[in-house]
Amino acid sequence: MKTFYTFISAFILAPLLMVAQAPTLGTTAQFVLFSTNGAVTNVGITQLTGKVGTNNGSNTGFGNVNGGMHAGDTNSAQAAVDLLIAYNQLNAAIATFFPAPLLGNGQTLNAGIYSISAAATLNGNLNLDAQQNPNAVFIIKIQGPFSTNANAKVNLLNGAQACNVFWKVEGLVDMAAGTTLRGTIIANNAGINMNANDTLEGRAMTTAGAISVNGTMAYTPSGCGSPVLNGPTAPVFGRLGCFGLFSADGPVQNAGITTVKGDVGANVGLTTGFDTLLVTGKVRPIPDTATASAAAELILVYNLLNVLPADIELVYPAQFGRNLVLTPHTYVLNGATALTDTLFLNAQGVASAVFIIKIFGALQTSSYAKVVLQNGAKAENVFWLVNGAVNIADYSILNGTVLAQGAVSLLTGARINGRVWTGVGALTANAMTSAATIDTTACATSGPPTSVAQALILENVTLYPNPFKQELSIRIENSQTQLYSLRITNALGVEVIRQQLTQDLNTVEVGHLASGMYFYQLSNGTQLLKTGKLIAE
Repeated sequence: MKTFYTFISAFILAPLLMVAQAPTLGTTAQFVLFSTNGAVTNVGITQLTGKVGTNNGSNTGFGNVNGGMHAGDTNSAQAAVDLLIAYNQLNAAIATFFPAPLLGNGQTLNAGIYSISAAATLNGNLNLDAQQNPNAVFIIKIQGPFSTNANAKVNLLNGAQACNVFWKVEGLVDMAAGTTLRGTIIANNAGINMNANDTLEGRAMTTAGAISVNGTMAYTPSGCGSPVLNGPTAPVFGRLGCFGLFSADGPVQNAGITTVKGDVGANVGLTTGFDTLLVTGKVRPIPDTATASAAAELILVYNLLNVLPADIELVYPAQFGRNLVLTPHTYVLNGATALTDTLFLNAQGVASAVFIIKIFGALQTSSYAKVVLQNGAKAENVFWLVNGAVNIADYSILNGTVLAQGAVSLLTGARINGRVWTGVGALTANAMTSAATIDTTACATSGPPTSVAQALILENVTLYPNPFKQELSIRIENSQTQLYSLRITNALGVEVIRQQLTQDLNTVEVGHLASGMYFYQLSNGTQLLKTGKLIAE
């Protein structure tokens, strides 16, 4: 009888064992293109989001990649191990469906494990229908080469996700021009070719073989537990945020018909040439208390962003733009940077997502270059830190706030959807437009947004001990019963503490913080009052 029940249980459970389950991708999930053993090459302008790498070969012909390049390093070595695990899991999956070698032509597949015993071709439209199950997994095993015809397309229906689609191919993968493929491709002992105008929402990886792309778009899929990208923590501005155009040390000059939203001014030098009727804010012809406050704050904010570690290095500063797509991260370009054609900033549906682009060198744009915001990205959440001069050429469109350390030229027809500030050097505008998101009511006064007495808190706040261990004390002399807020972030810009301060002497528990560097911001709800660095022992 026991044997009988064992047989019945096995019979009932057998179908469950053959339900498609996603393989374990490990670190390969971060790669959009990867070969364990083979070169990875590009021709033309290719847009890639995700790491690109090979564990034995070279990466050649690529421009900037939104993810980083790896060749024969620790990242690629681990990816090679993880790719083999994923391949073996897919190879061991037991198929329950056996379609004909010609896929597509309006065909619809539901979730499951499919096997084709020979070479396969995709033609026309192939529909993958999740039947309202966002966890539905599709595994398509091809026991030979896999090719697509021109303009073939994989469509995802009723909740299907590219992160749950897997193609295991025992041979060459050759995608004809204009193909749209979705899912992770793992080729075994063969190469992968992607051609002009191909789109891959997924990954292209091989255990051994070359990968060649030519003017394609490929990006790692979202969903399936992948992290939601919020980007770093945005800086908070006080009086500085009221300025559309500002120089802390140099004149601010205009020629032609220029419109500005926000104040215009300089803390050292004169502000000339602006029509007050075209400035939604206040033109400050000579330095005053507001420019002094803004200059002091600019130093603090610039230094805060300057030490913020970068997630991704864009390794070709002279080839910036060119239809590159960036997602919410902190980026760094180590050299003079030329923005050409179009740069896309894709918030991936996260309206609060922050982009910080750090340029250690000058920034210049070509005429008609533009920064385009996609999928919820907002100009007020984009920040450009430029350690050098800035030249925005004729009719360029830039989204975000620019914090420069050098002379700034904004030329004819240029549009800045944000603000432009420089810590040192002249700022020159010529028949351009600056339109920032500014609370003009809070910035309407001639002095700081709050009273001078409150602004003196810059000198009357003490944080100690520093370095700290278990507790951090914040003494605010003459707090005038104001409600202050303390915000502490780690070196990656992630908020670790936020606490309201209601007393002249406040104590914050910090013993749970790991040793390292932290940054604090003290505000009164409308104005950033003080920032600085803290060390945890």
